[in-house]
Amino acid sequence: MSQRQRRGFGVLEQNEVWRQFHAGHSQVEIARDLGRHDGSVRGFVSGCGGVRPVPRTRAARVLSSDEREMISRGVAVGESVRAIARQLGRAPSTISREIARHGNREQYRAVRADRRAWERARRPKPCRLATQPVLCAVVAAKLAQQWSPTQIAGWLAMTHPTDPTMHVSPETIYRSLYMQARGVLKRELQLELRRHHLIRRSQRANTAGSGRGQIVGAVSIAERPASIEDRAIPGHWEGDLLAGSRTTYIATLVERASRYVHLVKVPNKDTQSVVTALLREVRHLPHGLLASLTWDRGHELAQHARFTMATDVAVYFCDPRSPWQRGSNENTNGLLRQYFPKGTNLAQYSQADLNAVALRLNTRPRKTLGFRTPAQVLDAYVASTG
Repeated sequence: MSQRQRRGFGVLEQNEVWRQFHAGHSQVEIARDLGRHDGSVRGFVSGCGGVRPVPRTRAARVLSSDEREMISRGVAVGESVRAIARQLGRAPSTISREIARHGNREQYRAVRADRRAWERARRPKPCRLATQPVLCAVVAAKLAQQWSPTQIAGWLAMTHPTDPTMHVSPETIYRSLYMQARGVLKRELQLELRRHHLIRRSQRANTAGSGRGQIVGAVSIAERPASIEDRAIPGHWEGDLLAGSRTTYIATLVERASRYVHLVKVPNKDTQSVVTALLREVRHLPHGLLASLTWDRGHELAQHARFTMATDVAVYFCDPRSPWQRGSNENTNGLLRQYFPKGTNLAQYSQADLNAVALRLNTRPRKTLGFRTPAQVLDAYVASTG
């Protein structure tokens, strides 16, 4: 039986992973933003040791694809090497070697020549510790003595002030430890570091200012009235964000008693956008049908005070990593994956599209409701209080 091939990260997704990772976002958060499994993000980041590979660039001194195209056209019409060189502002020897290297005049093709040159240039430069075995041995010995990379680098510079072959930066040592593909320092030496991180984190990667886990004025779910727990009275909602690809989202609201679903289109996950979208949509709910809202610890509802001020609705926050405290919402998000599979770009759906999906769920019988529909349960409550 063949295993299902795992979908890799495209260039745009790779850039987004590294951008968020070095901004201090957790791998779970990044996976949620991209609509991917957190194991995929973890494997991608750890495979590089937490260090973003340097993107390949073409040196200014080498021939560009456009220049090779001009060489190809010149060869095709029989121009001399010197004539082609004058047009490009290059030395005739450069043009002559280029043509000879890629099949002579009879076989020279710009696209093939450019591709072959690009592949030949894919030669990773060996790191300093790989080219200086004595230096590498000293660094490994000091790491085994539990010296930090900064201490090692400073000591080497002081001990060998006139020998540049015995100088190395702390970052080179860190990268050689975490990027095992370099093959110069054993992974076991990571255990000698004071902090046993599995991957290398940028100095800029921190949570300061991100607000994660620091929602000002958040009221814990533990303070939510007991009357909400038994689901006897409708009007108490649970909310969350459903993530798609390319950092796209849908806000999901589920009424606890009836399991009635309301989907809200949001432009992105920042708290200003999410709260504004929620305020716009909850005004369509019948009067008195929004008494409380329970959300997870996501920073997208950091402006909960603004939401409460505009709606007079109490907002409660779940404990960290406790999705079961919003059981109805988590279950509904699972049902929604039938319509919005993981990896779907949610930006393509309008609010009308979301309303149509919500209508399907709200008019479908639910076993937990005695096979009534959420819409029937909610309509009965509205009628009895009207």
